Amino acid sequence: MAAAEFAPQTIGRVVGVFAGGPKTLRDAQGEWRSSIARDVVQGPARVETRGLLGDQATQPYRGDLDKAVCLHSASHYAFWNEHLGLSLMPGGVGENLTMGGVDDQGVCDESVVCVGDIFQIGSVTLQISGPRTPCETQARRVGRADWVDLTLRSLRTGMYARVRAPGSLQSGDALLLAARPNPGLTVQNLVLCYSTTFDAELAKRMIDAEGLILWWAERFERRLREETARQAREEMENR
Repeated sequence: MAAAEFAPQTIGRVVGVFAGGPKTLRDAQGEWRSSIARDVVQGPARVETRGLLGDQATQPYRGDLDKAVCLHSASHYAFWNEHLGLSLMPGGVGENLTMGGVDDQGVCDESVVCVGDIFQIGSVTLQISGPRTPCETQARRVGRADWVDLTLRSLRTGMYARVRAPGSLQSGDALLLAARPNPGLTVQNLVLCYSTTFDAELAKRMIDAEGLILWWAERFERRLREETARQAREEMENR
């Protein structure tokens, strides 16, 4: 469907808002500092171009404008708790916004959100810029050394968004999908293509996708070059 024909639609709602700075955390490995244990924000939260007011990440890349807001799906927590025997709650992996479906049975996650999607949430406009990359900080927080691999294999990475228009939002606000410039290029498809089943044609579409973080486009360009070189070597060997 052409972008001009797209009809805005509500595809979910905010079920949790979180912000905060570095804290001293303690676990079996000792003390460590991280912002992953964010605090619940009660009432309206102000969102500026660099993220939620009062939010301060310890990782330098989270200061990037393309990664101003981190989002996760509430359905991830139900999955992880059921299949991994965990007791995680929304906000448990350090996101700023937890997304739920339109109703209690609905789901709003990487399988339905596309790269470049533009959302109106309260008076804030966000654009999805790419998937979140699972890291050792998350692994330590949830107590699973294999967390990075589990997250990638289950395609439950979360996602980042840039702020196109600052404003305020709060828990309960609708996730209004205002524009979809890249229909079919879901965040889940990106992760699947890059980390599991590489698809050259899909990679080419991702490189040209409006709104995708440049870092991801460069990674796909590199993978395409590597794949082209590999195919050329195989052809030479089979002659």
